[in-house]
Amino acid sequence: MRICVVYDCLYPYTVGGAERWARNLAERLAQEGHQVSYLTLRQWDRGERVELDRRVRVLIAGPRMALYTGQRRRIAPTLRFGLGVFWQLLRRRRSYDVVHLSAWPFFAALAAKAALLGTPTLIAVDWHEVWSRRYWQEYLGRPGGAVGYALQRLCARVPQSAFCFSRLHAARLRREGLCGPVTVLEGEYAGSLQAPTARPAEPLVVFAGRLIPEKRAPLAVAAFAQAAARLESLRGEFYGDGPEREALLRAIEEHDVAEIATAPGFVPAARIDAALRRALCMLSTSRREGYGMVVVEAAARGTPSIVVAGEDNAATELIEQGVNGLVVQSADPAEIADAILAVHRAGMDMRQSTAYWFAENARRLSLESSLRTVLESYGSHDPAASLGGAGARG
Repeated sequence: MRICVVYDCLYPYTVGGAERWARNLAERLAQEGHQVSYLTLRQWDRGERVELDRRVRVLIAGPRMALYTGQRRRIAPTLRFGLGVFWQLLRRRRSYDVVHLSAWPFFAALAAKAALLGTPTLIAVDWHEVWSRRYWQEYLGRPGGAVGYALQRLCARVPQSAFCFSRLHAARLRREGLCGPVTVLEGEYAGSLQAPTARPAEPLVVFAGRLIPEKRAPLAVAAFAQAAARLESLRGEFYGDGPEREALLRAIEEHDVAEIATAPGFVPAARIDAALRRALCMLSTSRREGYGMVVVEAAARGTPSIVVAGEDNAATELIEQGVNGLVVQSADPAEIADAILAVHRAGMDMRQSTAYWFAENARRLSLESSLRTVLESYGSHDPAASLGGAGARG
């Protein structure tokens, strides 16, 4: 098949779960023998060799641009990317059997539909998250949030084959009036599927994530500090970088845990891997997750996780309460500290049940499982049906 993967970012030039997924998708499709193009914004110096499987053709939809201002996406690059996608697909409107893109930025999906109107090309869309109206207003303010929410709803109404990575966001997408079927892809884990061996843990709490307000790293420090006051020798390691790094460092000082907590910033993956293997638990205080990969990564090392429930947090779907971790129902540092101590008391029993949980679910949670599901969905596509438009199905 002739497939074009469309995303304005390309891993490793920008780092994130969506970037990893898009790159893995493109390379896996190429390995299967499909003709694959990757349409993106240029994020590298002119003349530089792009870090991507040589079998994947890279197409440029626009120049190198800063994607973020502070903690938010800039509008100009999303508009420029949308225009570039429209032009590139219009020029090649009969060249692809499938155009597979990320819902965000929304202008790209709308541009793709406009450029491919009247062709049998399947439009497949990854919805890593579907934001509520309230969250849009928090993110962009009332006027900007209203526009963002309206664009999200409009994008949902583009006839498409939709993919979500959690039941939470699949349900939201249906409520937004999705035009087309939605498939939940449960797997994004690309590591070894071999069952881990449960080993005794060190008295160590690990936090790992991009330091943005939604991750609530200062809350993790506050909870750790309360747990450390009750559990002698407990230590904390807080990995990650981002705009909230200074807030993280202030929290460590304010809670007087500088002697038992470290925040080394961005570190090689091998160091985080080693920390997770020996940790008592992985602590995630994030209020917003489209999937929660770190929960699976911790379980793959026999380490249980603690996550905080929230209306935008799909990571709770990866926790079987008391088996591979705990879900805390409120963002109260005392309750989170209680959970840390509960995992400590559970000892090897929870570490063994976490290892069993991963062994039982590894194949379902694997990247290969999701990629296979996507490939099967391409194969079941009826080109004639797309010419007549798709009905609302779920």
